[in-house]
Amino acid sequence: MRATIVHESRGRMRLRLRQKNMTIHQADLLETWLKGQHWIREAVVHERTCCVIVTYTGDREAVLSALGAFTWAGAESSVTLSDHSTRTLNREFQEKLVGKVAVKAAAALFLPAPLRIARIVWHMIPFLHRGLRCLGHRQIKVEMLDALSIGISVFRRDFDTAGMVMFLLEIGELLEDWTRKKSVADLAESLSLHVDRVWLKTEAGEVLTPIGQIRPGDWVVVRAGSVIPLDSVVVEGEITVNQASLTGESVPVAKGPGGTVYAGTVVEEGESVLEVKQASGQSRYDQIVEMIQHSEQMKSAAEAKASNLADKLVPYTFAGSLVSLALTRNLTRALSVLMVDFSCALKLAMPLAVLSAMREAGREHITVKGGKFLEAVASADTIVFDKTGTLTHARPRVACVVPFNGKEEAEMLRLAACLEEHFPHSMANAVVEAAERRGLRHEERHGKVEYLVAHGIASSVDGERVRIGSAHFIFEDEKCVVPAEERTKFDALPSEFSQLYLAIDGVLSAVICISDPLREEARAVLSALRNLGVKNLVMLTGDSPRTAASIAEQLGVDDFRAGVLPADKAEYVAAMRREGHTVLMVGDGINDSPALSEADAGIAISDGAAIAREIADITIAADSLWELVRLRQLAIGLMCRIQNNYRFVIGFNGALIGLGVAGILPPTTSAMLHNLSTLGVSLHSMTALPQPKQNKVS
Repeated sequence: MRATIVHESRGRMRLRLRQKNMTIHQADLLETWLKGQHWIREAVVHERTCCVIVTYTGDREAVLSALGAFTWAGAESSVTLSDHSTRTLNREFQEKLVGKVAVKAAAALFLPAPLRIARIVWHMIPFLHRGLRCLGHRQIKVEMLDALSIGISVFRRDFDTAGMVMFLLEIGELLEDWTRKKSVADLAESLSLHVDRVWLKTEAGEVLTPIGQIRPGDWVVVRAGSVIPLDSVVVEGEITVNQASLTGESVPVAKGPGGTVYAGTVVEEGESVLEVKQASGQSRYDQIVEMIQHSEQMKSAAEAKASNLADKLVPYTFAGSLVSLALTRNLTRALSVLMVDFSCALKLAMPLAVLSAMREAGREHITVKGGKFLEAVASADTIVFDKTGTLTHARPRVACVVPFNGKEEAEMLRLAACLEEHFPHSMANAVVEAAERRGLRHEERHGKVEYLVAHGIASSVDGERVRIGSAHFIFEDEKCVVPAEERTKFDALPSEFSQLYLAIDGVLSAVICISDPLREEARAVLSALRNLGVKNLVMLTGDSPRTAASIAEQLGVDDFRAGVLPADKAEYVAAMRREGHTVLMVGDGINDSPALSEADAGIAISDGAAIAREIADITIAADSLWELVRLRQLAIGLMCRIQNNYRFVIGFNGALIGLGVAGILPPTTSAMLHNLSTLGVSLHSMTALPQPKQNKVS
């Protein structure tokens, strides 16, 4: 990149490219490339002035070196742009707005009166057509009010009023269309997949390749638990795919050779080679936009209420105009009432407030799939947490191994690692790593290893039946026993650790104590949520009751359940909802998926299982649980804004009607103030939400 540093301060730099002009495509390409650099904090590109503003971290010389090495060709090969550019949308809006204002000014200044009148009459035809269509359908909508006010003005030969009303209506429609499209585009971008690399199948084998370099016709490999990155067709292998995020199907769909799979869906089982049919960044974006615009999930009860109220108020505006005419015999006053309606502001401001809140959540690394779920977060009185990976970091370590029945500690750890390495999950990894640290190598002496989800592992070693897993699995399902002479030793096991139980031939042989430290912020976050009006904070865990009780005491939760299975979690959430509670479920694993689906809003941790993220209604980053607090604050702030919008729209437009009836406001002024208020409340709805005070109950 050839550029000159125009201004610089610590961690911030403004540069001007040494080229005469910059296309929109180049601006998008450069901005996307910059945002993909690890040292960048914020990047803004102004295509009209060829200026770039970067806020960065790290060494200045390294940043300058990276910027100097930038080339357009290199960026084209490494960056994938969506076909839908917000920059293009803004440019299109600016050109339309300037064009309408210029045409209006030119007509007023240069056209003679007869031509100006002819232009106004020709211009009014679409408005009259929409009004007559409403009348034909026996509907009293805002289009009918507009047509009537314009038609009466022309009938009275008040062409200037008719022209100004049409101009204001067109400007209002343009602004409404732009604000809605921009909000949807920004939100869709935040919800789009951000898969950086995929496994490309080549003659030399599988190569990890940047997704921007993948082209239609390439073959990529996907495995169980991974997200399908691109719209493709299965070439080899068989997989089951969870398509709930796009189709709403709750049951995974089997896909074999020739089957079509879509970006954003999740492979639950199997391994497959896919032939790419759609380049990255296009189809997924369109699917999300369609979901935002048409999905019923998107609409909260507050939005539905606003839309219904807007439609119901139009006949009252029409009736008010007739009453004004009957009482005053003044057509101008009746027109002033017709110029004002509640529909525009209510129908536009409420959805924009929701879209903007979702976009703001996206900037906080919180992905929300619909306004309905923000409303659930605001009204929730119960939050249910899975323990491992949610309240903890899911990076467990073996604290100690307690042998039983005359077994040796090292041998039991070796045996446990031998079995656990076949089914890697966080606790299994801890066992394998502990064996490696101690230098305990093991031979494959076992028979077939069977993994029972949420229970444990069953196998045989040297003809002996071996089981390892939870207390429920070992003692209840498998009926294993503790050696009678070691009952006291068993009862004295440290309660602060999670425990894996290893049994041989039905007798407990070792207990592996595993520490999975709580997140440092967990207790403070729960306290903050309680201050924001959450009454019940519940922890669900597969740990033993004793271990769960110790952890619950450290956290300060209101209730906990120990030894729970996936079905138990879902049933608990369902039971709480049946009791009238609004319930949020927070989890990160495959086992949490049923409960996430059952809750009023399911919240997944971003680095958890892919299926949990897809099924969940909301996803938060794994860095800190404080994002839950911010989510609650945003949701409460959104509900407050919606209520304030209601009060403003009803109050302001009601005042305009009153002033029109009193003869204080002429029709053009009423129309102008109405459109300006609609624009104002819409733009306000797009601003950042204020943070609510603590102790505020939704």
